Amino acid sequence: MSGAGGLPSPRAVAELVRAPAALTVPGDALAGAAAAGWPFGAATPALALSSTLLYWAGMALNDYADRDLDAVERPERPIPSGRVRPGFALGLSAGLTAAALGAAGLAGGRRALGVAVPLAATVWAYDLALKATPAGPAAMAAARALDVLLGAGTGRLREALPPAALVGTHTLAVTALSRREVSGGGPALPATTLAATGAVALSAATWPVPRREPGRTPRLLRRVAGAGLLGSYLSTAGGAQLAAVKDPGADRIRRAVGAGILGLIPLQASLAARRGALPAALAVAAGFPLARRLSRKVSPT
Repeated sequence: MSGAGGLPSPRAVAELVRAPAALTVPGDALAGAAAAGWPFGAATPALALSSTLLYWAGMALNDYADRDLDAVERPERPIPSGRVRPGFALGLSAGLTAAALGAAGLAGGRRALGVAVPLAATVWAYDLALKATPAGPAAMAAARALDVLLGAGTGRLREALPPAALVGTHTLAVTALSRREVSGGGPALPATTLAATGAVALSAATWPVPRREPGRTPRLLRRVAGAGLLGSYLSTAGGAQLAAVKDPGADRIRRAVGAGILGLIPLQASLAARRGALPAALAVAAGFPLARRLSRKVSPT
């Protein structure tokens, strides 16, 4: 139940916003900044923070919108279990959204807001209207793609389109798979998701590596680091999806969805590494073991 004064406990709030899964978010901004050739500075962490706040807002809003369904399918979730009140979840989502837009505006001005506002609108539209419709996976994919573009800041936005498309494609496949994490299903859907993961990895591996620019990592090192990180992506996301193909029950599919969410981290790191931002890529990758460990305590799905 809610704590003193009707406020939920910190653990309940962490479960509400899927706090550990937020480690999969800053890499979007870093991959976008690296692709756009935007120098890393104070604005880049601020845009990553904006992305993270919007992610948490979306998670809280998701549980608010799904509270009746969760009462049947996931009664242990914070709202149906009585640990978080619906009004608190809605208010938290609105507050986090406002904070995210404020951070984006301060960091990147009108151009950043030109991406952050549609991103926030997509998040709210997905949770409140589109999630259960055929457009749901595409809306979620669009949100992740916009998240990458937000990281481009005032850099070359067009250059950030390829990583945005790859992250969006991965998200589309994982979101489609998530629709069977409660009921389970046949092997066709996880097989399709596995094929999408392979296609994303192949596209990322063949994404042109630009010539060395001042302050950027040599091309050979970019390729090697990018390939290693892509291997981690395939092992994490693809391995769990292959297991779900062999046993497409609800438990295996839920694990594959969770692995797909966490697999974003090495994918983002690989994309940043291939564009020469190796320190940023390693910083993103460093969060991967922590995210996996925390996901055992707070589910990312």
